[in-house]
Amino acid sequence: KMDLKYFNFTKWIFYLFFLILISNLFKSCLFKNEIITSINPIPTKRQINWQQMEYYAFIHFNMNTFTNKEWGYGDESPATFNPSELDTDQWARIIKEAGMKGIILTAKHHDGFCLWPSTFTEHSVKNSPWREGKGDLINELSLSCKKYDLKLGIYLSPWDRNHYAYGKSEYINYFRGQLKELLSNYGEIFEVWFDGANGGDGYYGGANEIRHVDKKTYYDWTNTYKIIRQLQPNAVIFSDAGPDIRWVGNEKGYANETTWSNLYRDSVYAGMPDFHRFSSGQEEGTHWIPTETDVSIRPGWYYHPEQDNQVKSLEKLIDIYFNSVGLNSALLLNIPVDFRGLIHENDALQLKKLSNFLKSTFSQNLAKKSSINVDSSKKKYPIENVNDDNEETYWTTNDGIIKATLKLSFEKPVLANVFKISEFIPLGQRIKSFRFEIKSNQKWETIKEGSTIGNKRLIRFKTCKIDAIRFSILDSKSSPIISELGLYKAPDYK
Repeated sequence: KMDLKYFNFTKWIFYLFFLILISNLFKSCLFKNEIITSINPIPTKRQINWQQMEYYAFIHFNMNTFTNKEWGYGDESPATFNPSELDTDQWARIIKEAGMKGIILTAKHHDGFCLWPSTFTEHSVKNSPWREGKGDLINELSLSCKKYDLKLGIYLSPWDRNHYAYGKSEYINYFRGQLKELLSNYGEIFEVWFDGANGGDGYYGGANEIRHVDKKTYYDWTNTYKIIRQLQPNAVIFSDAGPDIRWVGNEKGYANETTWSNLYRDSVYAGMPDFHRFSSGQEEGTHWIPTETDVSIRPGWYYHPEQDNQVKSLEKLIDIYFNSVGLNSALLLNIPVDFRGLIHENDALQLKKLSNFLKSTFSQNLAKKSSINVDSSKKKYPIENVNDDNEETYWTTNDGIIKATLKLSFEKPVLANVFKISEFIPLGQRIKSFRFEIKSNQKWETIKEGSTIGNKRLIRFKTCKIDAIRFSILDSKSSPIISELGLYKAPDYK
């Protein structure tokens, strides 16, 4: 009897399993045309998290702040470093109020001076008068970032004009040892930043000579990156060529009008002389390596008192924002902390003005007042998804359709001057060309004909009363996928 009961139980389990299998097969057949395949390359989770930050701070503060230089030679005395009022809470508070999401600090610049008490060198804060040699600036900033809910990033110069062994194989162990210290002792790191400037004249332990390295092979980047993946698996790695994010190709604050996140990784390397040829990316690139746009709020990267009245105007900062974040890039805005150890009042004022402008501009999405129509829509991904404040939902066309027109109509005209549209990048960057038109006073006008969109495209135009909008996707690598769109009214600022 027990055997018979066991047999019946097993039989019913088998039937249940069979029914579930048949049901899943039926669903698969029913919705096979609703499955969306990605277009390679696609971003990793760490790249997506980074892309969502969009706007964060660079802080150049180190030995050069006190020598009034941009690049130190490496022979500076640690006694020179002595900020009188250093307050990382002040940095974090101003940066948080500015709407930025994180801070990257120059832990070691080309002169080799370390802002933490590295066990690998005497050329650090441990031999400075600051905090009586007991200070650790990386730790102080880490605590301030936690206090103000900001992410912490690290700039570590691969070049070291102080170290006697630079250019020799033993220096790599020194460089990696310092990298391990920074990634092991200060909590979560969101970005590791490697400069492309490598090699040249320097102190080099007293040699006072010129040393050059093979930028492609000297640092053995493959194994250096493994250290970061092991100690900080969520951190993105920046260099001219990636592997996670790449240089935009200039230090002016402007991404390219066409900006592909795709890149043939082997086509570029850190410090290459003609990098600008590839700065816009490559449509058929094999790796997802989006751009980061770095620019300083002043003419210099480090603080120079003679530049106190040369802080960028609000108009210039707005232009930079729209031409970086608004062109499928991220904005890394540098703030040179002064020799007091504080963000200067002039810089703080301009950051606040930019913050107020951005808050006012994007506070109300006027597109929500519209009715949206499109000429093709896949059943499970309706056009309403682009207007639901959810970045995880999206609209797409039926299979095989690579052109489409989205039309927004308003019952009453709305006053606006900024349009926003975003692709759903977890499934790849697709759109190759578009046209943006507005209908005002019953007349259609073409405002913009462009190429790529990517994570975000911002289009500015003269303020007008809008009756309707047409956004036409003219060409795409596959079915276009849009996650968000928006229409906004930016305030006057001149």
